[in-house]
Amino acid sequence: MIIYGAATFTDGTPILPIASFLGALGGVALAYAIGGSMGGRVTTVALVLAGVAVASFLTAIQTFIQQRNVDSLREIYTWILGRLSTAGWSDVLLILPYAVVAIVLLVLHGRMLDVLGVGDDEAASLGIRPARSRLLIVAAASLATAAAVAVAGLIGFVGIIVPHAIRLVVGTSNRWVVPLSAIGGAAFLVLADVVARTVVSPGELPIGVVTALIGAPAFALLLRRSGKIA
Repeated sequence: MIIYGAATFTDGTPILPIASFLGALGGVALAYAIGGSMGGRVTTVALVLAGVAVASFLTAIQTFIQQRNVDSLREIYTWILGRLSTAGWSDVLLILPYAVVAIVLLVLHGRMLDVLGVGDDEAASLGIRPARSRLLIVAAASLATAAAVAVAGLIGFVGIIVPHAIRLVVGTSNRWVVPLSAIGGAAFLVLADVVARTVVSPGELPIGVVTALIGAPAFALLLRRSGKIA
């Protein structure tokens, strides 16, 4: 019995996108809560450490569930590695409201991201509430990411490579980096999908494999050129 992908609620609504969406938001919320408990102040280092801990815990649960459903491993790994052929216009309509709201919020907060990058004290002196602003921005980014992953699976390196490539071209101002990253990320994903569909035709590679093969060397090159990750 296939319990992933084809499983639906009684009204025919697919379970996988909704379960993935709620699970992703739950994981981010847990990481943010743990990060905030480290001294009472949410910092980048605290969020990264909390994210690593939560990811390891959830990966263990995922592995346990996979081993309990070995007949569905092929479908599970296909989704984990990402594949746009499993998504259709119904999936686009499903995530469109969340994606639009999240992207609009992030674009509108581009200037605030620049201020927060200077430091919390400087932001507070300008009348910005850093904790509240950071929570809103993290929530918006998590909302967009969860919506995309829910229908396309885990496609790595897009969110790492594209923004840093954009920074090399237009500078570090998030007023430009955020909207251009959304456009550039979509273009990069389409290019990777074309490669995935043609390189082993008539077969098809998982798009996550293609983005990793392109993204890992490109990321190393970006590191060498920029000298650091901003």
